[in-house]
Amino acid sequence: MSTNKPVSAETDFDDNSYHWQRHPRASQIVGQLVRQFSCQSPFAERLRLAMRDHTGTRLIDWLDHIGICQDATIDGVKAETALVDVGFVTLRNDRDGHWLQHRGGLFPAVVIGDDDCFRLAIKVDCVDAFLKAHQMQREITGQAGSPFRKSLVGESTAQSSSLGSAAKLFVCQRHGWTNWQTSEATDEQVLLAGELACGFQSRPRQNFDSTKQLIQGAVAKIGADWACDLFLSAEREYWQNRNQAARIQRERQDRLGLGWGNHDHHTYRSSRAHFAELIECLELFGFVCRERFYAGGQAGWGAQVLEQTNTGIVIFADVDLSPEELTVDFSHDGLQPNPKLGTVGLWCQLHGEAFLKAGMHHLECQFDFDVARRQLAELGIETMEPFTDFPHLRQAFTRGEIWPVASPRIQLALQEGWITRQQAESFERDGAVGSHLEILERNDGFKGFNQTGVSEIIRKTDPRHSQSRHQGHDS
Repeated sequence: MSTNKPVSAETDFDDNSYHWQRHPRASQIVGQLVRQFSCQSPFAERLRLAMRDHTGTRLIDWLDHIGICQDATIDGVKAETALVDVGFVTLRNDRDGHWLQHRGGLFPAVVIGDDDCFRLAIKVDCVDAFLKAHQMQREITGQAGSPFRKSLVGESTAQSSSLGSAAKLFVCQRHGWTNWQTSEATDEQVLLAGELACGFQSRPRQNFDSTKQLIQGAVAKIGADWACDLFLSAEREYWQNRNQAARIQRERQDRLGLGWGNHDHHTYRSSRAHFAELIECLELFGFVCRERFYAGGQAGWGAQVLEQTNTGIVIFADVDLSPEELTVDFSHDGLQPNPKLGTVGLWCQLHGEAFLKAGMHHLECQFDFDVARRQLAELGIETMEPFTDFPHLRQAFTRGEIWPVASPRIQLALQEGWITRQQAESFERDGAVGSHLEILERNDGFKGFNQTGVSEIIRKTDPRHSQSRHQGHDS
């Protein structure tokens, strides 16, 4: 849709973008803004506490953007100057205000507007669901089914604020729409979007050709951004229906009407044979190949990280990979068959392609790491040992969901020598690890990933290592 302005400051990735750094000063300023808003908005403070106590998440991880007034100051310094000094750059200027974004870190946009308002907007899957969960009657701006809707859910007057005289809390739902004003989608587009969303949820998952045709048709009808967001929403639903930890956490977040607005990245596992097709399908949605991820020759696997900037969606595409293949464009040129299967290849042999019938290997969401793990444990959902535990990045999988494995898949793996007879018998009897929810906490705006510690956790999720441990309880 032509009225949806691209996030130009983020769109063109370069080599320097991949050396993600910590940005403690920028994090301090953003955190200060959020804390000050919570002090001025009683509802925001109640919501912050409810997020922590009932979902194990942090208010800051749900932010869509922060809005401040033209004359705003931070610690006595003009706000725009303070933000630019810590790495924020101009995203765009439009009727919504002056948009700033930190290109090197993971922070919400900051909008400097003409009105005397201090604004916080949080992202949710559905504005109606949020209002219902909080028993609110509020006006919703934006047509039902359109790519952007918002609602003012809290407003209070600031006694003495350098950021704006009125603190306004909004919730918004975006489907690839980057502006703050209501989208100009036509009734026909809204109707098409609803039909396409249903089509994504019920799509045939047998082959890449039919999926590619479905994507091409959707993009032609409503644009890449809107179609991308609807497609990944359907993918999350398909994944959570096959993962108990995901269902329990989704229910917890839905009690506050939040949905999966705290998603960090989606992970697909791919066979070598279909990896280029997977990338091709994702690029139809406007995904751009970002950094390559490689855990080392001993690990035997790698990934292409992709980002769709207008939707804020990041994808990890995992595949068995050798060190030599890092020198070629493995994401587009394709990969030759390998007589041996690594962790990712075997998962695909047992369960199928993640982009097709198997569904995602995991969804990683942002949490208060310790709080979320403790709360899930109290509900019977254990997490594996953290494979990243730095001040700026903490990561852990929930225990693997066990999926049954079709006998023909097991027999082929046995015939090809990819598994032993004992392993084959175990897979027939007990199934194999299929999917996870991943718990993540980011600090200091760190946007990257741990390329070293992940090797061991991937080894532990290899069905050949975990098959003897009944249903993944020590996977």
